[in-house]
Amino acid sequence: MLIYIELHNVAKYDMGELLMEDLLRPIYQERASQVNTLGILILEKKKPVSPVTDNFDVILFIIVREAKEPWYVKHYEFEGKTAAMHIVDEELLQHWINTSSFRRSVEWVINGSIIFERNEYISELKEKLRTFPAHSRDLKKAIEFSKLIRSYSESKDLFENGHHLDAFSRMVHSLHYLARLAIIEKGFHPEVTVWNQVKKIEPEIYKYYEELIMSKESTSKRVQLMTLAVEHAVSIRAKTSAKHLLHLMNERDEPWSLGELKIHPQIKEYALDLSSMIEYLVEKELVEIVRQETKGMNIYHRLYKTASIEDL
Repeated sequence: MLIYIELHNVAKYDMGELLMEDLLRPIYQERASQVNTLGILILEKKKPVSPVTDNFDVILFIIVREAKEPWYVKHYEFEGKTAAMHIVDEELLQHWINTSSFRRSVEWVINGSIIFERNEYISELKEKLRTFPAHSRDLKKAIEFSKLIRSYSESKDLFENGHHLDAFSRMVHSLHYLARLAIIEKGFHPEVTVWNQVKKIEPEIYKYYEELIMSKESTSKRVQLMTLAVEHAVSIRAKTSAKHLLHLMNERDEPWSLGELKIHPQIKEYALDLSSMIEYLVEKELVEIVRQETKGMNIYHRLYKTASIEDL
């Protein structure tokens, strides 16, 4: 069934007095009448520099089902203003939500105003994002944790080999992953302005960032001190952050090869960093190594199984 949306006669109004929604109505009204359109949101820029809206004055975010293109973008100018229209397939949007791979999209859904929705689709999506279900949270924690382990390990290795500036750079990335992990732990979705969130939610990690960036110590000393701090922060989060992986591994009695884990559909979002994550969990005795004989003398396949995770 097609849905008719009345088009305002914008000519009889002073453009300066019109709401942004009224000005953009000719752009989105056709989309709203299409049966595969699930909802339309509008988000306006609130300050001169706005990373959330890519510095456009307004974002039109249109969610559709079975789109020909997963993500279609078009830019507009009108009355000295700029607008960006994003038409996104719901599957791609769900991927962005699950992986934090395009964090602005989550902010558009959470903070955007609904101007059209079919069967309360966006209202329900907003509620789902607000409550942040445990299974979604566990996946996001695993993704950020795997990146954190990789980045932190690289920083430590670079430092030990005397590459202090490169180690510093990787440590900055490590703190970003740690910050996003801490935000997820508290039940929130990481935003574009992640350090503004962390300052309110996890001030200790914000202090780490300040010390690394602003300290008057030498670069090498700052990285050395931060390595110890991050190592502790990672260690105390290891079990809960790896919950997604550990629970999956615990679903069968037989040990897993790394190859089996890498191709598992539930792990694909952090498969690239899985090796370093597994090694870290072995080090922390959360994962055990099982040796399996091969045809070669004293050569074994290395398989993995979980240690006890009853208290997760």
